[in-house]
Amino acid sequence: MLQTTPSPGPDLIPHAEGVSNEEFRTAMSRLAAGVVLVTAHDAEDGPRGEDVGMTATAFMSVSLDPPLVLVSLRNGSRMDDLLAEQPLWGVSVLAESQRQIAGRFAMKGRVSDRLLFADVPSRRGETSGALLVDGALATLECRTEQRVAAGDHTLVIARVLTVGLPSGDTGPLLYFRGKYRHLG
Repeated sequence: MLQTTPSPGPDLIPHAEGVSNEEFRTAMSRLAAGVVLVTAHDAEDGPRGEDVGMTATAFMSVSLDPPLVLVSLRNGSRMDDLLAEQPLWGVSVLAESQRQIAGRFAMKGRVSDRLLFADVPSRRGETSGALLVDGALATLECRTEQRVAAGDHTLVIARVLTVGLPSGDTGPLLYFRGKYRHLG
């Protein structure tokens, strides 16, 4: 059952004195993060539906038993709105060679996700119906279990339904100090 935890509201939790948005953003940019592509299929959008994708660096494992993951979504973003209605979604853990895919799906004000997916090698997940990127280090198909309001974001906690571990010997794509990086 999907649960939502209400936010206490911005007036009840004041900004820490002396910490500006820019200082906080700069401090957090010094934490290296893996890069994933979160995907879902919006069956309600047009006769064949539309695939939606979003680059995320705020993604993590939460629990081994049961297998749970968490992704942080900006409130009001297309993915936030879609995952509020569609509980099934996919994650592709991007390899260092997939920097272009990450950049493409991180753009603000983009035209259509349909165009962005046009030349991305992928397959449709059997369980979620979401596109999963070929060549990713790992793929996950997930079902939302809980949504937690957290400031200007929503934390989506999901059960992992399937895992794909393609063979390959490449490193992960990382995000550090505002740029995509790789190990080494």
